Amino acid sequence: MKKTSVRAKVLTGTVAAAALAAATVGAVSASAEATDTPAVTAAAVKTDAQNKNLSQTTGLTIEAATKAAQATLDAAAKAGQKVSVAVVDRDGVTRVLLKGDGAGPQSPESAVRKAYTAVSWNATTSELTKRLAQAPNLKDIPNTLFLAGGAPVQSKGAPVAGIGVAGAPSGDLDEQFAQAGVEALTK
Repeated sequence: MKKTSVRAKVLTGTVAAAALAAATVGAVSASAEATDTPAVTAAAVKTDAQNKNLSQTTGLTIEAATKAAQATLDAAAKAGQKVSVAVVDRDGVTRVLLKGDGAGPQSPESAVRKAYTAVSWNATTSELTKRLAQAPNLKDIPNTLFLAGGAPVQSKGAPVAGIGVAGAPSGDLDEQFAQAGVEALTK
């Protein structure tokens, strides 16, 4: 029978102890998750509600954003227009971007920028183009586009998203399609 060296015995013992410790920690952790999580979660929610350093915001779900984008694209297709549509959240982050078949290569970026502009000022971009006469420097703000075709989505009067459309022969048509997306959210 072959003798095992002291070094091999120590190494084998260390590996066995580490495996036992990992199994024990895993079992304790799994047990804690199964029994302690509801109490911890309830305490965390209670603490968060009392913390004046936190805020909650309202936003569209991805399903609602997709529904609005598809309704917008459908309205444009029904009118025979090839457009792109973008839905951004309250912070201007793109949630959905659909480039319609045959839409121009510039239309996706323009749609995003129109949506961003609409949600930033809680107004349609056609209305915002009128404001440029009093404040022409607005157009210099990055990522904005002051052309008709963007509409805000509101909850209790506050903007929660923006829908932008680009690619139709006029901004008025783009904005009409964006409004169809907004209206789809009320159904």
